[in-house]
Parts: sequence; structure tokens; C-alpha cells
Amino acid sequence: MPASPKDTWAPGPPRPRLASGAVHVWRAELTKLAPSLTELLSEDERRRGANILNKREGELWGRSRGLLRELLGRYLELEPASLRFVHGEHGKPGLDRDPLPFNMSHSGEIALYAFSQAGPVGVDVQLARRPVDEVGIAERMLGDEEAQRLRALDPESRQREFLRSWARHEAEQKCLGIGVGEARSRPTSAKPCTVDLTLDGAGAAVATAQPARELRCWDWQQ
Repeated sequence: MPASPKDTWAPGPPRPRLASGAVHVWRAELTKLAPSLTELLSEDERRRGANILNKREGELWGRSRGLLRELLGRYLELEPASLRFVHGEHGKPGLDRDPLPFNMSHSGEIALYAFSQAGPVGVDVQLARRPVDEVGIAERMLGDEEAQRLRALDPESRQREFLRSWARHEAEQKCLGIGVGEARSRPTSAKPCTVDLTLDGAGAAVATAQPARELRCWDWQQ
């Protein structure tokens, strides 16, 4: 990633184009998305959303998936409803034909979408929704050094820094296409290039396999 990424959120263009080596991240508030986006979903996606026990969570999932299709359709200049997805060994989505790397994440009402011309990409957002043992989770998943760093902070700072660290961790795993617990066993040379994203009240990060020449952060506009 560039040393000074343009991570200030701005209204996104209606016809986005990715230059060579560029990465775009889009932010959306799911409750403000048009319900009509769910009309783009496949039958399988509709069933998946309907199977989510919490009705509100199912609706938000459907809207998040509909916007993914809308954005991919704009980048690829294809009909969003015609896109067909495949999934990697650990569930990372991709397209069955076009090689455009992308990834998405949503936490609560906020969703992030990343599109890359810098190789595989992972993105993650983490909102604080319930108390957790930040130090304990860090010891198991992020390593002793990070756990010690978090332990030394006051509770408010600890929560904020944990969300940031966890978002980086998840974004890197998604970029690598691996499952929970595997990242720490990978060689250092495989570590992605990761950048924190500015998001009030949340931890957020994007990771790419190669250093990006440009990072642009867009807000979805209806």
C-alpha cells in the first residue's frame, strides 16, 4: 500500500474504474440501502438470507449481497443479476469467470467492499457490539506481543485497539484465503500489505497480496 493512502471517504463515482495496481474500498450503511437491491440476488442467495434466524440480520445480509452484485456489475460492465459466484476452500467468494479480485465484510449496519488490481484482497470491519476478553482473544489468535500491548492500555483504548488489530488480522486472512488459526503458521514472506481504514467507532482494514499504487475510499450513494 502507498505510504499516504487517500483513505478519506468521498462519494463514489457512478462508473468506477480500477487503474493498474489500484485498490478501491466502498462503505455502505445497510439500513439506508434500497430494498430493491435484493431483487438482484440469485435463488440460492435468497434461500440463504431466508435461513438466517434473525429476520433483521437476514434482511441486512440480503442488502449487503445485493450491493456487492451492483458494484461488481459497475466495475465489470455486466448485468449484476447475471453474475455467478464461486467459493474457495474457506468460503472466500470469487467470480466464476472474471478474475477481478474482491472481498466484502459487514458488522452491524456497516458494510465494506474492496476491489483490487493489486492481486488478492481482503477487507474487514469490526464494530463493538458486546463485551469480550480482548487480551484473552489476542493471546490465542494474535500472539503474546499483541496481548501484552493491549493489557497495558486503559479499557477504552484497549477496546479500540483490539478492534483495529482484529480487523487487520481478519483482512489478512481473507486476502490469503485461509481459515481461522492458520495465519500464524504461514511464513513471514506470505504476509499481505495491510492498511488501517478510518472509520469512527470501528476497526477496519484492507489487505492486498502486493503493495497497491493507489487506495481510494468511496461512500455508496443511492
